[in-house]
Amino acid sequence: MVFLIIGGSASQKLAAKVARELEENLSPIETRRFPDGERYIRIKDEIPKEAVVIQSTGYPQDENLMELFLILKNLKSLGVERIRVVIPYFGYGRQERRFLSGEAVSAVIVAELLEAAGASEIYSINLHEKNIKEFFHIPVYEISAMPLIANYINETVDNPMIIGPDKGAHGFAQEISEILNCECDHLEKTRISPEKVETKPKKLDVEGRNVVIIDDIISTGGTIVNATKILKDLGANKVVVGCVHPVLVEDALLKIFAAGVDDVFSTDTLRSDVSTISVAELVASYLKKYK
Repeated sequence: MVFLIIGGSASQKLAAKVARELEENLSPIETRRFPDGERYIRIKDEIPKEAVVIQSTGYPQDENLMELFLILKNLKSLGVERIRVVIPYFGYGRQERRFLSGEAVSAVIVAELLEAAGASEIYSINLHEKNIKEFFHIPVYEISAMPLIANYINETVDNPMIIGPDKGAHGFAQEISEILNCECDHLEKTRISPEKVETKPKKLDVEGRNVVIIDDIISTGGTIVNATKILKDLGANKVVVGCVHPVLVEDALLKIFAAGVDDVFSTDTLRSDVSTISVAELVASYLKKYK
């Protein structure tokens, strides 16, 4: 055995795919709850000097983060010298600064706890805030899923126009458009008067076009719903929605389709009904690159 691959409860299927890509065995791990709800963790395989742990954190349950801490600290105490941690979806990454007095800067706290638990390196897919990497004193490798998304769009959407639902998502749209050599834009709010705000693509005409809305995370779906209604009103022929992390809380997916979206797709950093693109090969390539 070269190294141990462990999949946490939130990422077991993805971990199995990564193990297959690397031609390594997925280590069995026993995880259950005590009667009071607390987590029990046991590594059932022999313990080598190196391990890879794959676990998304945060959504849908905070206990995914606690489980990850238990796994890491346990491996460290069992003598594992190098623990590479793949966090496909980095939960608690939204609050990376203190906006109001007394707020907890959760991204900093989680980074410190991951290091204290024994993480040697962090691998994550499209961090929501780029400066999260600065909170670590260990190597952090951010992996972009946009090439995978671009390939999916190329195979499923004819003559696409890529749109970011707001200025913050324009970079994702631009990255994909450069791969596909197609047009891209983002929706922008323009104040017409003190009472009136107009939202529309900054420069492109979407009438009769097949539009793909791209964002890194879709949570409540509100931004996507608003963007879809605007694009449909402007005459878009088809509206397809794609993201990296399908958080999709409560009835978000239902609201998105009710707004007139033709299709929704995402990667499998989180499990969902729309996780049609696997990041397994991409993750495996990075683990090989930095072996």
